[in-house]
Amino acid sequence: MSVYEKYEAVIGLEVHIQLLTKSKAYSSDANEYGSLPNTNVSAITLALPGTLPMHNKKAVEFAVKLGLAVKSSIRERNEYARKNYFYADLPKGYQITQDKTPICTGGFISIKNGDGRSKKINITRIHMEEDAGKSIHDQDPTDSLIDLNRAGVPLVEMVSEPEMSNGDEAYKYLTEVRKIVRYIDVCDGNMEEGSMRCDANISVRLKGEKKFGTKVEVKNMNSMRNVQRAIEHEIKRQIDLIESNETVNQETRSFDAVNGTTFSLRSKEAANDYRYFPEPDLQPVIVSQEYINKIKATLPPLPDELFSKYTSQFNLPDYDASVITENKQTANYFEKLISHTKNYKAASNWILGAIKSYLNENALAIEQFSVSPNRIAELIKLVDDGKVSNSVASQNIFPEMVKTDKSPLQIAEEKNLIQQSDENALLEMAKQAVALYPDKVAEYKGGKTGVLGLFMGEVMKLSKGKADPKIASKLVRELLEK
Repeated sequence: MSVYEKYEAVIGLEVHIQLLTKSKAYSSDANEYGSLPNTNVSAITLALPGTLPMHNKKAVEFAVKLGLAVKSSIRERNEYARKNYFYADLPKGYQITQDKTPICTGGFISIKNGDGRSKKINITRIHMEEDAGKSIHDQDPTDSLIDLNRAGVPLVEMVSEPEMSNGDEAYKYLTEVRKIVRYIDVCDGNMEEGSMRCDANISVRLKGEKKFGTKVEVKNMNSMRNVQRAIEHEIKRQIDLIESNETVNQETRSFDAVNGTTFSLRSKEAANDYRYFPEPDLQPVIVSQEYINKIKATLPPLPDELFSKYTSQFNLPDYDASVITENKQTANYFEKLISHTKNYKAASNWILGAIKSYLNENALAIEQFSVSPNRIAELIKLVDDGKVSNSVASQNIFPEMVKTDKSPLQIAEEKNLIQQSDENALLEMAKQAVALYPDKVAEYKGGKTGVLGLFMGEVMKLSKGKADPKIASKLVRELLEK
């Protein structure tokens, strides 16, 4: 047994989610990514003397929405607190946050393990707070630059229970969180732009041990893959230290994506003293059950609900359901498509096959796809009715549909692609095909059924490729078995 197999990791994630409000958490300054530095600021963002914060109703709504989406309990009386620490990019010298009264408690995110089994990762809390500004250290050789556009942007922090065991589970958890926030339109989930950020708390212990090992926090990871890599490296690093009779220090570390290693930022000998106290300038926010019910009514079907519907009611494979529910826009397109056809598997095949290939080749998102769902449903019906084959539909009709607004039937008729399904006409062709190869007929009767393809090829030639293969195959078999 490998030395690493003696240990297990205990991992919890803190995910900071920037909310897609138009203004900041406690001021009317614009909440816009990509603006020129220090343009989305005012006296309130700069924390000038005499300025007062104001509630952002939309931020509260989005926090409740997220809580409902992950099955949390929503707190009625929400108080704010000041969290005191000094950063150069935190103008007030404190952050307005929630301490003892997080707006959401409990709830869970479901992930699929490597063996396909479902695992619930419980959520400790989701609380509302504001972001700090951004310090930039790599654009000037001597000075750090400060951009306060991000200062005051509304955040929620989602804290998980320490229930993940490896980097893969953390990756899947983050994937589900991002999927949910995009489905409910509270965040765009772009880790590369910093609108979703993650800190990982990691410790290791011998398998069977109840006591937690020394926790190390890893910050500053700008992609889900880097979170996974950082965790896997940190697990190995901590085990190596323990096996070498060295001490795992409680500290905050950062991840070097180039080398795939973590490095120390600061020691954390004891818990930080943030001197929390109630925010005197903001009244508590009361979230009534009536308000919660109104928000609940606006929630769209969520990815896990759709996955369950597609696999249990529509009998789609897990893979199909996973790809379709990967993003809200694809799921919306599929939902519209199946409102026009009940051939769910064909609908899935078109989205995962020809449509996805076309979008990838043209670097398009599905919301930019020019062919409406009802047109794809018409194409599915053409195939189901035996008027065209699947290959003709994908190779001849679909490419024309993306160029024009013509219906699939119109394209099939103009290109003379409608299958020959008249049994009398096909019987004559089948008779001609069988008559061409009397020796092969004898082989078929002797048990060599593989020669059926030869006769079918002849029927297709005689029909110029338009014979309905199901009917033609049936007729050829009947002739051969006489």
